[in-house]
Amino acid sequence: MKISAIVTLKKEVLDPQGKVVSQTLKNMGYKNIVNVRQGKYFEIELDETDKEKAKKKVDEICNKLLANTVIEDYTINLK
Repeated sequence: MKISAIVTLKKEVLDPQGKVVSQTLKNMGYKNIVNVRQGKYFEIELDETDKEKAKKKVDEICNKLLANTVIEDYTINLK
């Protein structure tokens, strides 16, 4: 089973990389850009058929390794 996890900075945390991308896009002529936030995308393949067990395992992985939960949020998507 494939599951994706998207990790992003919490809304209240400053995102300097997102600001640089936003400004670069504006400099390239994309004047209607309002804001850019950057994040991380993970695609995890598990040897598991039970969706709830798989989601729980990826939640555990995100909490322990993939996300710094002090400053980051994450979402898990079953594929």
